[in-house]
Amino acid sequence: MTVHFIGAGPGAPDLITLRGRDRIAACPVCLYAGSLVPTALLAHCPPGAHIVNTAPLSLDQIMDHIIQAHAAGYDVARLHSGDLSVWSALGEQLRALRALGIPFTITPGVPAFAAAAAALESELTLPALGQSLVLTRTPGRASAMPPRETLVAFAQTGATLAIHLSIHNLAQVVADLLPDYGGDCPVAVVWRASWPDERVVRATLDTIVAAVAGTMERTALILVGRVLGATDFAESSLYAADYDRRFRPQHGGESDGAPA
Repeated sequence: MTVHFIGAGPGAPDLITLRGRDRIAACPVCLYAGSLVPTALLAHCPPGAHIVNTAPLSLDQIMDHIIQAHAAGYDVARLHSGDLSVWSALGEQLRALRALGIPFTITPGVPAFAAAAAALESELTLPALGQSLVLTRTPGRASAMPPRETLVAFAQTGATLAIHLSIHNLAQVVADLLPDYGGDCPVAVVWRASWPDERVVRATLDTIVAAVAGTMERTALILVGRVLGATDFAESSLYAADYDRRFRPQHGGESDGAPA
């Protein structure tokens, strides 16, 4: 028996990996985070599967379902939204499974920031404008922030920011970022990226609060940075005709191993 943790993607039911789909199809038990995972993904479950929405359950109650499946020898598909590496409560579940000696696997999923970038038709790293992406959030009821992980601190880097779980703190987000990014810095808020009712608001730090005006909540992602909508930026050297690389050497031999 194995518990298969599966990143279910940002919302669109076809934004799941083939491995994730196949593991759902092979598990007679499916535990899914019903507040964010679309029910269309449950169509991949085998006939007669035992399906449990874990949204109203505590960690102990979720573990009880897994323990029962383990005793019966049933593999479990455990579905979380987005990717499991950030804000998924995966760590505490893995700790419990290790203590119980229950094996597990982890299948990554498409993260929300990637779906939001696709909705914006944007690359989040552009030459000279931004080469770093910071995934962060503001303090919330479920999790406090470590004292040095503040928006004010991240703003000093000038990096592109993907601010999760913070739309309710939008005014404070703006106040924290204005001194370093400036009021004309582009901002985009993407609500329910990749869902049928996806909504996008583009503005600047000076105008984003009024532009959103309380129309989005919970699953909205805030993106901030000069890369958003930029058109006047240098081209990458990667595809330059005179750039020497392994698959297109310019000097008659192996080069530095850069990707093709």
